Amino acid sequence: MAFSGRYEVESEENYESFMQRMALPADVIEKGKNFKIVTEVIQNGDEFTWSQIYPSGHSMINKFVIGKESEMETMGGKKFKATVKMEGGKVVADFPNYHHTAEIAGGKLVEISTVGDVTFKRISKRLA
Repeated sequence: MAFSGRYEVESEENYESFMQRMALPADVIEKGKNFKIVTEVIQNGDEFTWSQIYPSGHSMINKFVIGKESEMETMGGKKFKATVKMEGGKVVADFPNYHHTAEIAGGKLVEISTVGDVTFKRISKRLA
């Protein structure tokens, strides 16, 4: 499927401003600045397993079905329920404190998260 694959962060915009707005501690923000996060997506129709693997070995895994309420986890480790949608080829989710979209553009995974007037953009290149 379109999203399936492994991706590694290539560039980020507004990382620091976004993480500050999310109230992450300064040391955590600093540590995460140059992380080469690997995102692995397994898509089977409307079913997704979306994993983010951090250099420390920690990973965050969200499993969801488009259009059905699923239990998810935020960057900060908080559990919540959300219904993920597909809008114009983009995966769209409303997390408790921010709005998130993801799409494949030019063979790259483009993720955009918005909180208030701050937009964080992460572009990841396909590894496999």
